[in-house]
Amino acid sequence: MTEPDRLNKAEYAYVWLRDRIRSREYEPGHRLVLSSIAAELEVSPVPVREAIRQLEAEGLVTYERNVGARVSTLNQDAYFETMETVALLEGRATALSIPHLGPGQLAKARELNEKMEATLQDFDPQAFTELNRKFHRTLFGACPNKRLLELLYEEWDRLDYFRDSTFRFIPQRARSSVAEHFQLVGLIEAGADPTYVEQKARDHRLATSTTYRNIIESTDSPSTAHD
Repeated sequence: MTEPDRLNKAEYAYVWLRDRIRSREYEPGHRLVLSSIAAELEVSPVPVREAIRQLEAEGLVTYERNVGARVSTLNQDAYFETMETVALLEGRATALSIPHLGPGQLAKARELNEKMEATLQDFDPQAFTELNRKFHRTLFGACPNKRLLELLYEEWDRLDYFRDSTFRFIPQRARSSVAEHFQLVGLIEAGADPTYVEQKARDHRLATSTTYRNIIESTDSPSTAHD
């Protein structure tokens, strides 16, 4: 096998494993057996080992002596820390965007939220999440502080390592989220104090995190420790 082939297979194994961890097909604590994964992917153990090392560096996998690689059970804390960071950055970026948002952008945000509202009838968490991302990008995308935006997108990427869509696990939160979106757009259209809008945008993101945390605590099950 040539070096490029090996690297391509390692990338393939990485994506394959990451998707199963993020979708919870592989639950926290699930043992990653190198030979079994390699056989399923029809590759040698070498690229699978590389993929597992990369996932370990990202915190999705932990290695235990005499046991081997397992799906990390520590992602829950990292997820909530990242959500808190996103809330702070997103709130500030939204506030700084306000002077640069025109009627067209606000109309686009409202239209996206109406599409989100429509998905509630036959709920598709993945579609809802993608619309949710577009909605928030529309509101904070005009932020003139480019470094702030870079940090925010970095934290968004970090969230993607932890779950495909939080709304898969807390679909009951979706309806409240849509209502809060309409409120945010309405506040901006009405010329509300940007500091107040920042607080509402931050509280909106934290409400999702809090709802998810409450679900985890109420079930008190190890299987909910990831995402």
